Amino acid sequence: AYALLSSSEARAAFEVTKEKPEVREAYGRNGFGQSLLLARRLVEGGVRFVTVQHGGWDTHNNGFDALRNGTLPAFDKGLAAFINDLSQRGLLKKTLVVVMGEFGRTPIINRDGGRDHHPRCFSVLMAGGGMKGGMVVGSSDSKGFEPAERPVRPEDLSATIYQALGIDYTQSIS
Repeated sequence: AYALLSSSEARAAFEVTKEKPEVREAYGRNGFGQSLLLARRLVEGGVRFVTVQHGGWDTHNNGFDALRNGTLPAFDKGLAAFINDLSQRGLLKKTLVVVMGEFGRTPIINRDGGRDHHPRCFSVLMAGGGMKGGMVVGSSDSKGFEPAERPVRPEDLSATIYQALGIDYTQSIS
C-alpha cells in the first residue's frame, strides 16, 4: 500500500491542478467535482477501487432549498462530467460506477419542509463496468413508499457488483 501511494504515478494522479481549466470547470470547482476528477485520474492511473463521498442529503427541514441551492447542482454537474469523461477516455467499460446511500427519503414532505429517513424504497444508479445502459430495474408503488415490481434487495445489489468485478458471489469464503 505504501509503495502504491508513494509512487510517482500516484503523486501525479493527485495533481488535479495539471488538468486543463475547462476540464476542471466541467466537473465543477467544488469539493465534490474535484474529488470526482481526482477519482478519474486515479482510475486512469490504475487504482482499482475509489470512493467519493458527497454529503448534504440529510434534508429533514427546508429540503427543497437545501437540495436546489446546495447538494444537487454540484452532484449533477460533477457526476455527468465524470461518467462522460470516463466514456470519452475508454475507461467506462471497465469502471463500475455505483451511486447510492444507505437509505432513501420519505415520499411525504414532513412539517418542516423536508423528508425523513426511509429504508424501504430508494434508488441506486449504476453505470459502466459491463452494465447494460438505459435500464430501470424495479419500481415503487404509486406513492414511492414501497417496492412494487421487481424489488432489489441488498444481496441482489451486492451480487450484481461482485459479478461486474469478476467475483463469484456464489462462492463461500471460509
